[in-house]
Amino acid sequence: MTDRRAEQSAGEKRCTVAHVHEDLVQRIKTLEKELNTALEGKEQAFRYSWANGKARFEHEVLSQHRKFKHSLVPYILHSRFLVLVTAPMIYVGFIPFSLLDLFVWIYQAVCFRVYGIPRVKREDYLVFDRGQLRYLNLLERVNCIYCSYANGLCAYVTEVAARTEQHWCPIKHARRIRAPHSRYTHFFDYGNAEQYSRQIETVRNDFVDLKSLTSKRPSRKSKE
Repeated sequence: MTDRRAEQSAGEKRCTVAHVHEDLVQRIKTLEKELNTALEGKEQAFRYSWANGKARFEHEVLSQHRKFKHSLVPYILHSRFLVLVTAPMIYVGFIPFSLLDLFVWIYQAVCFRVYGIPRVKREDYLVFDRGQLRYLNLLERVNCIYCSYANGLCAYVTEVAARTEQHWCPIKHARRIRAPHSRYTHFFDYGNAEQYSRQIETVRNDFVDLKSLTSKRPSRKSKE
């Protein structure tokens, strides 16, 4: 009798968690729609449209942008000395970033196919559109491109690691973590030995939600 009650209680808890998860998913979808609406408002405010997946400004706007561009030489001369001295240290990071990029690409190509894990699309995380802004000088463009690469790569690697963790160790931490990754909600609760032993094979291969996943910011066609 006690075992039945325990099983019933566990079942009710699983249903409650599933309901909460579904509710959160729906709320996230609603927020994504609101975000897209807000982004469309930005497009109108700053007068650009989408063509072949790229943002295109109106010619008049481009002319105005060029007026705000700082010349390269004065831009460098007005920089603080210590900033100029330490800048090379930032760019040296391109070497380990590139090696990490290559390793993750090989890792996905080999291991994800073996494990049956959907591959992460690199182009969804590495976006280089800021280098096209005409109010940036050459150095500012280079800085924006490099920052886009470094931060986009880190986000890309985080998603690869998250899917790997779901396959090998889908267990939540006992302590609250500051920024859980995208797969964390699929993990087992810390200390739930019964659910882990029963459903580990299901959870470690549960990537069904990714099959219908599209880019967060889909390419737009020109509105002309």
